[in-house]
Amino acid sequence: MVITTKILMALGAAFLVGTAAGYLLRQLLAQQRKDSVELKIKQLILDAKDEAQKIVGEAKEKAESTINTSRTEIKEREGRLRLLEERITQKENVIQKETGEIASRKKVLDTETEGLKKRIEKLQTIEEQKRKELEKVAGLSESEAKESLFASLEKKFEEDIVARIKKLETFGKEKMEQKARDILAAIIQRLAPVNIAELTTTTVQIPSEDIKGKIIGKEGRNIRAFERAAGVEVVIDDTPGSIVISSFDPVRRHIAKIALENLILDGRIQPARIEETVEKAKTEAERIIKDAGESAIYEIGVFDLDPRLIMLLGRLHFRTSFGQNVLQHSIEMAHIAGMLAEELKADVTVAKKGALLHDIGKAVDHDIPGTHVEIGRRILKKFGVDENVVKAMQAHHEEYPYETVESIIVQTADAISGGRPGARRDSIENYLKRLEDLERIANSFEGIEKSYAIQAGREIRIFVSPEAISDVEAKNLARKIADRVEQELKYPGEIKVHVIRETRVIEYAR
Repeated sequence: MVITTKILMALGAAFLVGTAAGYLLRQLLAQQRKDSVELKIKQLILDAKDEAQKIVGEAKEKAESTINTSRTEIKEREGRLRLLEERITQKENVIQKETGEIASRKKVLDTETEGLKKRIEKLQTIEEQKRKELEKVAGLSESEAKESLFASLEKKFEEDIVARIKKLETFGKEKMEQKARDILAAIIQRLAPVNIAELTTTTVQIPSEDIKGKIIGKEGRNIRAFERAAGVEVVIDDTPGSIVISSFDPVRRHIAKIALENLILDGRIQPARIEETVEKAKTEAERIIKDAGESAIYEIGVFDLDPRLIMLLGRLHFRTSFGQNVLQHSIEMAHIAGMLAEELKADVTVAKKGALLHDIGKAVDHDIPGTHVEIGRRILKKFGVDENVVKAMQAHHEEYPYETVESIIVQTADAISGGRPGARRDSIENYLKRLEDLERIANSFEGIEKSYAIQAGREIRIFVSPEAISDVEAKNLARKIADRVEQELKYPGEIKVHVIRETRVIEYAR
């Protein structure tokens, strides 16, 4: 029991001792931790103070730099303001000085003006006094003296006054004639479309409206083949009983008319048949040309011309000059030249031949370069025509001198035939010349088979040889032709250049 009590007491004492030791140990550890935290806090405070001092230093430096910069800018602005003030002050001084000078000048001018007014009044008074004295001495009033003076001047310069009046009358008459010509020109221009329609279209009568569908063909195949073969434009509209053929070339229109009429009679309208019929129509047109040439020489009485020259003469049947048929114009000229030569005792035969053949160059002037006079001279010399006939025809446009009396007679006959009222229409000739030039430009390129100006000159269709021109070259060719047309021709609106390249292969089965 006693031992147990001792043990318990020992355990209790040990517990108390351990508790006290633990408490002391805990207090010691807590004190150490406290000292460590305080040290960290002190260190942080010191670091913060150093950073604050650094920031304050930098802020002071920036503030001092900003202040210095501002002071410099302020000084510069103050300097500029002082300069502006000095300039303004100088200008004010100049203005004040000029204002004073102007005021002084104004005073001087006012004084001079007053003096001039007084002088004018004085002169007027003196003039009035002199006029009254003159009227008193002469016994005439101012109006009577004026009339007397004018009468004496009129008598003295009567011839000059009459000449002046005549000159004014002549000038007024010329102005009125010019005005009349302008009015007539405006009227002719208004009527030009009607004349163009009459001279560039041909109407073909058809028995029924069903024929129009056959002529057009499936998807327009027949009409395209016909336009290509004949070189014309076929206009098919709602007009009953007729089809219109349009082309500036009368030979093409006539060939197309013959071919179309034959196709309508035959009834078989297809591309192959169309080409065959057009070729036959060309042969028929050549017969008509030959008959026209022979008829002309028989009418004039000239029988010793080469047959090829007669064919060229017959081609003029389809050619117009300023709206006048060239062959009829040549025949008319030959009659006039013959009568003039007979009256003047000149060579009648030479005069007739020169007049009849004076425009022979126009039969081929769209194929050969040069004026129709020069072309005609070469043709006549080639076929062995008398030199006197050549001299008679070559001077009708004064390109060559008058070497014989017959040359003057031919030129006079040309003026009489072309100058008679209603003989010619200038606007039509210019229009046709432009279409011919359009085809001439197209044909000047290599690889061209044929070309046709259609749509009143708004389009040109060019057929090329597929062996000579490729697809890419055809595109470039169209651009080159368009560029040439833009450079050389004058025309309203635009012209469509249509290059067509077609390859056709034909074989026979036997």
